[in-house]
Amino acid sequence: MRVLTIILTVLMLAMDTAFASPYTAKAKTARIPAGTKLSLQLLQTVDTVGCQEGDSFNLMLLCDQKIDGNVVLPSGSVIRGCIQKVKISRRLSRGAVLYLDFDHVVTPTGRQLPIGLSVFGLKTMTYDGGIYKTKGYGQALHDNWTKTCDITKVSTNYGKRAKNVIPGSQFVTTPICALGGAIGGFCYLVGDSVADLFKKGDEVTLLKGSILEVILTQPIDVPIS
Repeated sequence: MRVLTIILTVLMLAMDTAFASPYTAKAKTARIPAGTKLSLQLLQTVDTVGCQEGDSFNLMLLCDQKIDGNVVLPSGSVIRGCIQKVKISRRLSRGAVLYLDFDHVVTPTGRQLPIGLSVFGLKTMTYDGGIYKTKGYGQALHDNWTKTCDITKVSTNYGKRAKNVIPGSQFVTTPICALGGAIGGFCYLVGDSVADLFKKGDEVTLLKGSILEVILTQPIDVPIS
């Protein structure tokens, strides 16, 4: 009986080895390392107006990813994600904030692999990775001051161009136009700054076809034949 048990055990181990060996030999992968930068194109518009938390979206990889000269993830591969969180716009010109989460990439063989990505390169990003358009009242005041300076500059340059009509007249028209521009700019600054106290900030809209620059936060092991 003991001999029979030993024989059956040996046969089972042999069968397991026979079936496992071919699979193991073919299980090859190529690793795309963390820190790799990718360019992705949105395949639909994503915004803070019509989209809600949990809504999915798709992106397309724009450049081949190669390892040792071989393409392991070709351009055109689809990356899927979802809206992680949306902070709505509020008074004091505080704009909406959009948080994106990237779920997986679809390989050429149709396999779905988990992927970790982080958007980078956008000037309008919060410390925790959110995307915004207007940050708040402080930014609104800064933008209003920049517009005020532009109004004064344009008015002053207009006065200077009077010399093209009457030589020497710029010495009179320049200070007059500069003063008018300064007064107009000041009125704009005060009026718009008061309005910004009560109006909501801008919504975030990433249009279909927009390019997002992202970076891998963890490596991807892509199966290869």
